[in-house]
Amino acid sequence: MLRRRLGISFWLAIAWLALMAFVALFAPILPLTDPTQVAFGGPRESPSLDAWFGTDALGRDVFSRTMHGARISLAVGGFAIAFGMLIGGGLGILAGYFRGLLDQTVRFAFFVLLSFPALVLAILITATLERSLLVVSLTIGILAVAPVGLLSRASTLVFAEREFVAAARVLGARHGRIIMRELLPNVVIPMGALALLGMAIAVVAEGSLAFLGLSVAGDDSISWGKMIVDGSGLRDLQNAAHVALFPVLVMFVTVLALNFAGDRIRQHFDVKELAF
Repeated sequence: MLRRRLGISFWLAIAWLALMAFVALFAPILPLTDPTQVAFGGPRESPSLDAWFGTDALGRDVFSRTMHGARISLAVGGFAIAFGMLIGGGLGILAGYFRGLLDQTVRFAFFVLLSFPALVLAILITATLERSLLVVSLTIGILAVAPVGLLSRASTLVFAEREFVAAARVLGARHGRIIMRELLPNVVIPMGALALLGMAIAVVAEGSLAFLGLSVAGDDSISWGKMIVDGSGLRDLQNAAHVALFPVLVMFVTVLALNFAGDRIRQHFDVKELAF
């Protein structure tokens, strides 16, 4: 069977994501200006060689703030989808493998989560608890549990009926070994593709919470969503659109890369059986 290539577009998307991950990890030690420094330049200055993305209303360097903003935006997206995969994926695999009462209980819990308005739940949690990075990440992660869990359950139901699983049972393999050695390597492929798509949604969700003033608290907690909010005032949009435009563009390209890479991985590993 001929293997389908992922294509140059996929690797461009991965390169952009790798660049953003590098910036997010090493922003404090990169040769960037202090993102909180007021009056780095004049207020609402246009992009120049000194300030590549211009300055905001307080004269802060928009380029430096955009690079530092990747730290919280990507951290929230990564932590949220990791929590969703760990909890939702684990419960989905157990429900799909053991079935019975466990399956019914887990499915009911998933459907309850899906039935509850996501935005209302996010507002309820973030408005009640301290708006720390952990709380915001877990809030979005809770919203990812049900979709990830249903996908892992469906994949487990398919692979649990395959010959290699039946052979493992006949040979006396324990449930734990079957789940870890036979099912998990196969289920993790569609879950991995969903992880990239889910991370893109989580990044946008953080931006939505920022518009409501419910993202990570603190003046030094910079995220793309908070930057867009800071630059979305009428005066900024009329006289200094770059303040919001550049964070929007960076978020857009990042979300596009996550979506595209996740979709290409799903297509690449969507192996169809051929009948001979």
